[in-house]
Amino acid sequence: MGAGEVALEAHDLRKRFGTVEALRGLSLSVRRGEIYGLLGPNGSGKTTFIRCVAGLVRPEAGRLTVLGRAPQDAVATGRVGYMTQAAALYGELSVDENMRFFAALEAVPDPRRRIEQALRTVDLLDRRRSVVGTLSGGMRQRVSLATALLHEPDLLLLDEPTVGVDPALRREFWDHFRSLAGRGVTLLVSSHVMDEAARCDRLGLIREGRVLAEGSASDLVARAGAADLEGAFLSLSGPQALSGPQA
Repeated sequence: MGAGEVALEAHDLRKRFGTVEALRGLSLSVRRGEIYGLLGPNGSGKTTFIRCVAGLVRPEAGRLTVLGRAPQDAVATGRVGYMTQAAALYGELSVDENMRFFAALEAVPDPRRRIEQALRTVDLLDRRRSVVGTLSGGMRQRVSLATALLHEPDLLLLDEPTVGVDPALRREFWDHFRSLAGRGVTLLVSSHVMDEAARCDRLGLIREGRVLAEGSASDLVARAGAADLEGAFLSLSGPQALSGPQA
């Protein structure tokens, strides 16, 4: 993979919180324009890694480059969007007021057009005057995604973006994600839902702060000799994988 094709590269990242070693030698590489999924159980290090990429957490060891820069530098240029697991919105403000606040925070040019475009993407243009606190959980997730899209990032970080949403909305979200990837945006998505992970171009199976196996869903199933992705994950991330070298 050439340097120009790499959107994100991590090598031997380590991060500890007190006695908990959240990342213990995590390494992976994400190509530009692909949807890369981090698949692992809660506590496996997915969110810690995404927060490192977003420049919010500094690893204690290892190397991490984001769009050819240090994470904080890439974020400062406005090229990285981040949708957190819990919607980071102001419940007492309207959808439009939240959008205008985040547009100002990111110094988004032509904010009126960008806000309308982002809300149209998530099909919430007709709810722009609604107070966020009165919206359903699924609608709040849509607003959260819209705020992450405001500045038209080259890299979009999605930390369990469809948690708590119904199957129909999950399908809509993935239609949006696939459309973004088709326009050249790179997406890093964390999930512990198998059918959702199967929608990614490539997956990194993560457990206890390490990538234990990497490849497309079909590659991983074939490699494990399993019937499905869940079986592949259980096989490739079992105790024997944790005791051996990273794949």
